[in-house]
Parts: sequence; structure tokens; C-alpha cells
Amino acid sequence: MAESRRGEGKGKEKADAGAGCESDDSETRPKSKRKDRDDEVGDPLSVVGPDILEKILNFLNARSVARCIVVSRGWHTVAISDRLWAPRQCSELWAAKAHIPRCSQVRGISWLTAYSLSVMDGKRVRITREDLCDHVWEYRFKSTAPEYWRNLDPSWKLTGPPMRRYFHQDGTHTADPGDKVWGGHECSYSIITSFVGDGRIREHYVRINRWAPMTVSRLEDWSWMMSNDIYYYTSVPDADKPGGTGPLFPVW
Repeated sequence: MAESRRGEGKGKEKADAGAGCESDDSETRPKSKRKDRDDEVGDPLSVVGPDILEKILNFLNARSVARCIVVSRGWHTVAISDRLWAPRQCSELWAAKAHIPRCSQVRGISWLTAYSLSVMDGKRVRITREDLCDHVWEYRFKSTAPEYWRNLDPSWKLTGPPMRRYFHQDGTHTADPGDKVWGGHECSYSIITSFVGDGRIREHYVRINRWAPMTVSRLEDWSWMMSNDIYYYTSVPDADKPGGTGPLFPVW
């Protein structure tokens, strides 16, 4: 009887051991399958090749394409292709912009570099002499200006287009003939910029003669605005100007 029980116990132990083996095998099998599937998928560049990958990347926005540059050396070569950046990314970036940076139009640079320089320049709020002189400027009075001056502003009275102003490389500032506000007086301008210890701009403004200084700001379409409590200047869009506008080298 005891032998029978021992036999039954041994049989039970074998069954339990077998069940344990089956359990372990079932746990490892899905992992093995997943690993096999991962190996089969592999790097998309290896699977579809550079030409197809380039066509795929062409559907992505610029930020996503830029991220692909750091995936690997192979992806880097595909993601910086001029064919990828020239027809779509740069065209979409420059669409509806008031000005195209001159530094992005330098002959010989890649389209990726042109895109990057354009984005950085579009965020720049430090105006230069080149910016002032390259653009035509519209001049308007604010509602806070004295009524006498507002009445001389055709855009305020809706009797004509805004007055225009021009900055010149010799430091002078002029207006169109017959401008009632101008009065024919001599006019000069200066750009004042000061920095704090870590290189950040502390103060930046444009001043005409000894009149109130104008703070400088940048709009979403990359146009410029200079303003004080009485009047403001806005740059006239000229994105079609050959060679672009502004400084030749990046300014921060």
C-alpha cells in the first residue's frame, strides 16, 4: 500500500514538473516570436532603400525631417538631401513672409542651411542698418498722437495710402515729395544697442533726430515694427526682392 502511494507521489511529481516546463515554455515563446518579428522588420532604410525613404520623408513636416537627421549616418544622408528641403520645406517656410533673409540666399549653401538660417533670422529682434535701408517703411500716427498730426496722416483720415519713409546708408532719413508731415527738415537716425554681462540685449531702439526713441519688434510674417507712444513704422513686404534683404551674415 505504501509502495502504491509512493508510486502515485512520484507520478504526481513528474506531472507537476512537466506542467512547470510547459508553463516556462509558454512564457518564453511569445518573446521569441516578437524578437523574430523585430528582426524581420529591421531598419526602414535597409528595407525600402534611400530613394523610397526620401519619398516617405517628403510627407513629413520640417521638424520631423530634422529629427531624422540624427537617427544614423544613413538617415542623415537622406534627410539632408537638397531634393527634400528645396521643393517643399523651404517653399512652405517662405510662403506669405514679408521678407526673405539675405543670409539664406547665399550661393552654394545647402537648402537645409538656408532653411535653418531663415528660421533663426525670423526670430531676430535686433535690427541692423541693412534692415532699415533695404526696406521701404510705412509711417502712421497712433490714436494717442495730437489731433493736428493725425489730420495730416492720409491713412488716418482714409484719404490715401500711408506715408512712406526711407533710411539711407549715410545715416539720413527721407520722405516722399509733398509729404505734409515731413516739412523738408534734415533728418538722421541712429541704432542704439546695449548688452548685459552675459551677452543678452538690455536695451535696443532706433532714434530719429532727438525725437522719442522707437522700440523694435518682429511680426509673425518676419516684417519689422518700430514704435513709440505717438507713431510707428512698419516695413513694406518685399519677399520678391532678388538676393533677399537684411544682413549678409547672421546677427543675434
